Amino acid sequence: MLKRKTLLALSISAIFMLGSFQTTSIVNANSLSELKEKQENIESEREAVDSKIDQKSSEINQNIAEQKKIKDEIVKLDSKIIDTNTKMQEKEKEIQDTQAEIEKLKEEITLLEKKIAERNDLLEERARSIQTTGGSASYLDVLLGAESFSDFINRITAVNTIVNADKKIMDEQQEDKADLEDAKNEIEEQLKSLEEAKQKLESLKAELDGQKSEKNVLFAELEEQQNKLELEKEELEAHAGELDELEAQIGNEIKAEQSRLAELARQKELERQRQNAANGLPAVSSGTWTTPAYGTVTTEFGWDVLNGKPRYHYGMDIAARGSIPIVAAADGYVLKSHYSSSYGNVIYMTHSINGKTFTTVYAHLSSSSVGTGQYVEKGQKIGMMGNTGYSFGQHLHFELHAGPWTSSKSNAINPRQYVSF
Repeated sequence: MLKRKTLLALSISAIFMLGSFQTTSIVNANSLSELKEKQENIESEREAVDSKIDQKSSEINQNIAEQKKIKDEIVKLDSKIIDTNTKMQEKEKEIQDTQAEIEKLKEEITLLEKKIAERNDLLEERARSIQTTGGSASYLDVLLGAESFSDFINRITAVNTIVNADKKIMDEQQEDKADLEDAKNEIEEQLKSLEEAKQKLESLKAELDGQKSEKNVLFAELEEQQNKLELEKEELEAHAGELDELEAQIGNEIKAEQSRLAELARQKELERQRQNAANGLPAVSSGTWTTPAYGTVTTEFGWDVLNGKPRYHYGMDIAARGSIPIVAAADGYVLKSHYSSSYGNVIYMTHSINGKTFTTVYAHLSSSSVGTGQYVEKGQKIGMMGNTGYSFGQHLHFELHAGPWTSSKSNAINPRQYVSF
């Protein structure tokens, strides 16, 4: 902001004009700052929304992968269930076949029992006959009653046949009973084994059905979760679209505000040029730097001859007659404003431009109108051209240093690199 110790040279109307421009500048700067702050907030929010969208996309992809995994597991369970059902059907058929064998065995057992009963009847009849006839004595009577030797042999053969027949019946009786018991035990064990195998298969199928049911529930939950994630992603994308529109709108407002501020700055610059012309100040150049005074360049930067002796001149001399105001070559702060035996009345200013520090020196002034620490704008009056110190005629000795000023002037550069004279 424009700061001066004295405004005596300005008219009252000019003072009000400057005050008006300054107030407008502050308001506009605040308005532009607020718009840029809103833009930064929107950009930050948009980045956060984009991050959430990426996260939702990742979660959706993970969910889909999990669904595929569950589907594959369900397919495997279905395959196991089908295999188990097939095995159960096979066991059921084996059980049915075994039961059929049991029925067949029952019929055989019935026949065996019938034979056993018949044999029991025969043996009982034989026993009663023996008991009635006196047992073995009757066989002796049969033998002794033989009429001849050949009849005796025939009678012995007949007795042996009867005895052997009784013994065979009794042996068959025992064998049939043992076969019957073995058949019963074997078929019962086989049926028991089949029933157990079927029960295990039924338990396995129930377990597989339970696992499939759990997988189906989990799959349904994943589908519901995916629908929710996709809805949340759609809402985030819609919000991102709204932020894009708002960002574009604010961008247009910033451009409009910048154009308006540029026009105000141009008007302000024109007014300052008019004021400078009215007060004998040099015209302010556009850009960062401007010429510090009206006049003729009498000495350039570099080697020259003074009083017949060569010397290195670390600045530029600008000479003019009359009351010539000196202005700041760029925006900056006054480092020092004092009197030096060599420079006379001299002002040192520091400038920070595009991240670099520069120092300007204004020497041999007749007077200074700024003080140490004061902020000065480019083109603002800081003093009057004079002939103080080690000087030969009224002029301005102007130096430009790329960095701080040193007594060795090691940072001095040709002012024409930056300033148009």
